Amino acid sequence: MESVRTPVLGAALALLATTVAAVPASADTATAADVLQAGAELGVSDGYPGVIGLVRDGDDAEYVHAGQNDWFTGVPADPQSPFRIGSNTKAFVATVLLQLEAEGRLSLDDTVAEWLPGVVDTENYDGADITLRQLLNHTSGLPDHFQDLAVQARYSANLDPWGYWDRQGLVDAALAFAAPGAPGETYSYSNTNYVLAGMVVESVTGNAVSDEVRQRIIEPLGLTRTSFPTEPTMPEDAMSGHFWIGGLVIRDVTVSNVEFMGAAGAMVSTLDDLATFHRALLTGGLLPEAQLAQLKDVFPINDEGRGSGLGVIRMQTECGPAWQHTGGVLGYYTLWLASDDGERQVVAAANEMHLLSGTQGQQDVATAALDAYCAL
Repeated sequence: MESVRTPVLGAALALLATTVAAVPASADTATAADVLQAGAELGVSDGYPGVIGLVRDGDDAEYVHAGQNDWFTGVPADPQSPFRIGSNTKAFVATVLLQLEAEGRLSLDDTVAEWLPGVVDTENYDGADITLRQLLNHTSGLPDHFQDLAVQARYSANLDPWGYWDRQGLVDAALAFAAPGAPGETYSYSNTNYVLAGMVVESVTGNAVSDEVRQRIIEPLGLTRTSFPTEPTMPEDAMSGHFWIGGLVIRDVTVSNVEFMGAAGAMVSTLDDLATFHRALLTGGLLPEAQLAQLKDVFPINDEGRGSGLGVIRMQTECGPAWQHTGGVLGYYTLWLASDDGERQVVAAANEMHLLSGTQGQQDVATAALDAYCAL
């Protein structure tokens, strides 16, 4: 889930997959790290258990951390720890569909009904009117299944982390709500779009979307700490996920249901791996030129230069345009920013999310990440 509601392969990939640690920071990188560090500390003082971050300028990189990996044990926050990335999963899934198009196995102008007949078929919705491209840039006109309070309550309660979620059931839950607009005419963020996108990947390939992401992206880029889990457990050294209830009670939600998030937000990664992936993605390390152009072709979201590409968002900053996305999933909040050439990057993660936007800690970290990006 997005948490802000204003929000071929070969030697080139091997170079892009180089880890970003152990390089002395330049003056700009050090300054940016100081900015992000201050934001991380402020985020912790305003309620986050822990915050970690990475600033990267070319080969120069520096980490920041504040607070705790685990609120209950007091283990310090570790910028090498994996965490759930939420809606940052979407860029991985969009990349797979773009690769399939490059291979001639589908077109992003194909309709949902061509690959998933009958899946979107009600009195008010017809998959024949919606293209795959519209799923990926959130212009499909489909509501979000998370609007269903029963769906939201079941996921948030986290009483069945091993439970099964039927994807058709999630789609049907979304289709019970009014359309935010006609297909292709309005941007409206919907996790249901990527539930369907994952189903399309499986229809085209005959493989689980998690396997396609692993074989096409994770393994070629050497993202050794990245996974697309199908079970709710996390690596032993992961950041623990936390959930505030009414601002008073905290719960450990590290083990949570990934069936619910699926292609919309189930993946686990690290600061380094996300930076490596986004640099490869934005610079053509994963896509041919034609598909990279489609990834970066944005649908306007507002009049301030914000637009939706395919699994990525373009925004205007005080220091020029940047690519970015956020991810909010039970227990975790993540965000990243990157320049078009992938050289300047900021990645940050925090280990509390109660599925409401605009918490003070979230605002602290998001503001610091933007300021740190412009300091690079």
